[in-house]
Amino acid sequence: MPETPSKIHVLLGHRLTWPLVTLALLLLVNVVANERFLHIEWRDGHLYGSLIDILNRAAPLILVSLGMTLVIAMRGIDISVGAVVAISAAVAAWMIGGSVDGATTRLPLGVAITGALAVAMLCGLWNGTLVAGIGMQPIIATLILMVAGRGIAQLITDGQIITIYYQPYFFIGGGYLLGLPFSLFVWVGVLALLAGLLYKTPLGVFVQAVGVNPAAARVAGIRARQLILGAYVFCGFCAGVAGLLISSNVKSADGNNAGQLMELDAILAVTLGGTSLAGGRFSLLGTLIGALIIQTLTYAIYSLGVPPEINLVVKAAVVFVVMLLQSPEFRAQVWALAKRPSVSGGAA
Repeated sequence: MPETPSKIHVLLGHRLTWPLVTLALLLLVNVVANERFLHIEWRDGHLYGSLIDILNRAAPLILVSLGMTLVIAMRGIDISVGAVVAISAAVAAWMIGGSVDGATTRLPLGVAITGALAVAMLCGLWNGTLVAGIGMQPIIATLILMVAGRGIAQLITDGQIITIYYQPYFFIGGGYLLGLPFSLFVWVGVLALLAGLLYKTPLGVFVQAVGVNPAAARVAGIRARQLILGAYVFCGFCAGVAGLLISSNVKSADGNNAGQLMELDAILAVTLGGTSLAGGRFSLLGTLIGALIIQTLTYAIYSLGVPPEINLVVKAAVVFVVMLLQSPEFRAQVWALAKRPSVSGGAA
């Protein structure tokens, strides 16, 4: 008999339990609101359906959140990723250029993509240098680029929305491969690469060691500064890929609005997935679930016709509840309150 409560407690205390429950509940809400929500059909050589749409539209957030996971796991934070998304999109759009009919381009597509990702990684290198090299607080270091990055993106676009007319570029964010959106293959590939490095090599242990105690990790021979620098560069790369997906999907680059508030959604996705902001503990699967929670919640809000002016409040309320349920202290207090009536009843 004592084993059953123990197993229940272990299950409820697992860091992925409540995110999975939340995702399941949100999916149920969508099913109730739309009876065809789970319906997937093959049309025009592609798979169509609400679930496919969620997985497709969540791609930029998943990518940015994966990069953020690595940074947070080492006691860092990057609030400039939204600006880096805008910079990457602006650089790609400017380098592609071209005529309205899409017949000519300023630079080849491969050069434009490489250039955009290189600039995004340079942004990550800048952040990493300030944090790991100079010793600046991560939130201050990345706040600099968060503010300046928007200005840089607007300088590149000359304060205008650059429309992209080059058809091959649209495949990145809007094309299909083997009947599935190409963006799925992008984020699955990045996730598989990161998971292989963190779970199949000593890198994951090094990341945890740096997150728990950077000074002790350096004494143990781990190159903590290089790891932190690499994490910020990788985070910049992920934001750059997200910028390519977004600009390709909407066929334009908006230096002012692209990636707006994405840094907050990424931090929410990472923390919802059980990664500790104190460092040393991370979960790539949890981050994926957290990003899907946010995208599914957004889908549900629009499906239910929630007024736009309160959708952020709804999102905040859901995140607040999930974070409470993830707190061991809060669950202990609720469990104590639930048991109190039975104890008093037994005493009477």
